[in-house]
Amino acid sequence: MGDGGGALSGPAAPAQGWQAPSAVERGLYEAKARGDWPAYYDLVARADLYMMQSRAYVDANPGNTRFHPYWNPQTGTMCLAVYTGGMLPPPVADPVYNCYDLGWFARAWEQNDPPYLVVNPGSPCEGVLPAGPEGRALWQHHSASVEEPGLARDAVHTLETGGPRSGLVAFGLAVGAHINVRNGQYWNAMAYHGSGYRIEKNTLERWWSVTTREQWQRMQELLLSAGMVSDVWEFVLQLRRTMALDFAGPVDVEHWREAAAKVARRRIEAATEPRLTADGVTPGHTVTPAELEGQVTGVQRLIGRIARYEARFRADGLLPEKGFVQSVEAWDYGRASGMARWGLAARLCSLQEAEAAVVRAGRLVQLNYRSWEAFSAAYILGRCLHFDEEEFGEWYETALATHRALTTDPTSPWLTLPWA
Repeated sequence: MGDGGGALSGPAAPAQGWQAPSAVERGLYEAKARGDWPAYYDLVARADLYMMQSRAYVDANPGNTRFHPYWNPQTGTMCLAVYTGGMLPPPVADPVYNCYDLGWFARAWEQNDPPYLVVNPGSPCEGVLPAGPEGRALWQHHSASVEEPGLARDAVHTLETGGPRSGLVAFGLAVGAHINVRNGQYWNAMAYHGSGYRIEKNTLERWWSVTTREQWQRMQELLLSAGMVSDVWEFVLQLRRTMALDFAGPVDVEHWREAAAKVARRRIEAATEPRLTADGVTPGHTVTPAELEGQVTGVQRLIGRIARYEARFRADGLLPEKGFVQSVEAWDYGRASGMARWGLAARLCSLQEAEAAVVRAGRLVQLNYRSWEAFSAAYILGRCLHFDEEEFGEWYETALATHRALTTDPTSPWLTLPWA
């Protein structure tokens, strides 16, 4: 037994030339090397633990889990294997990996289950945890103080091996870093398992109504074409950008409102006129004066919202003094990078397809923005216009925290990856 920790020390796998994939595995290795099993258990209790499952079984039994023990010559018994996030193989069609935590195993384990739970089997950071009544009590003890297992939210987490840290793929993954940092995921995990197959699949369905490969493909293309961003948002922002170029300087909000009202009226009135098409004369859309004024008022109200958000952005350091957002297409490009990885985790696409989509998202961001900071401000404005309703509440505060992490953490891809 290990020194006070209840784990089998056993023969350690050779560590020469081995590099821990992330801080999680490095911490496990170091605790094991010094024989500090209480610290090892604490790290396991805080970690996401992934377990292999049959995809067909998970799809047919979404609320159930099946153990798949293996023979372990070290213990001379059957054991159950679990893996921390950095030790997972690239996703394939089958099997899949669901995500659990040590407290869950303590509650779910039954008398006839294997006598040992093995963390990262065969690696230098392997831990063989006894699963008898005393062992499970130890699991529960170390899990009791853990409020939320997994990587910390709003912090930059990097795979030191197994994930790109330079090049086009890394840049495209960094485009999705707002999402990954907020959710406590490795920003550069291209071979992405996320929160495990079952949760990733359910999340895609709940938030995006995506359940099939075809739906994923359509949604991926829609995001890469900035097709989810409101045309009205882009209209007012592009109008201001044109005015700023014409007048070689900042645009007053009232001037912006007046110009938007004039252009909106012209566009709406033009849409009411008959048009000559290949099929003949096509009637225009009927718009009452009240409807026309209502649409114009809506555009002017939107300009006020954007101006107030940008004022807050400047106060909080998201924008420089006199800076403004030119386009909120960043909101879609960031989510396009995320959608590529979500599709892979849910087994709706291949690794190669996900990688290609990530690279496209990166190129689009480079074409449309001049810096990570400009991209981030545009992404956050899109997020706030979509969700926040000018409350400056959780939707804004969490995005601001993520922005600050990505622009200050020395390991952030926004500080290590060149823009051009």
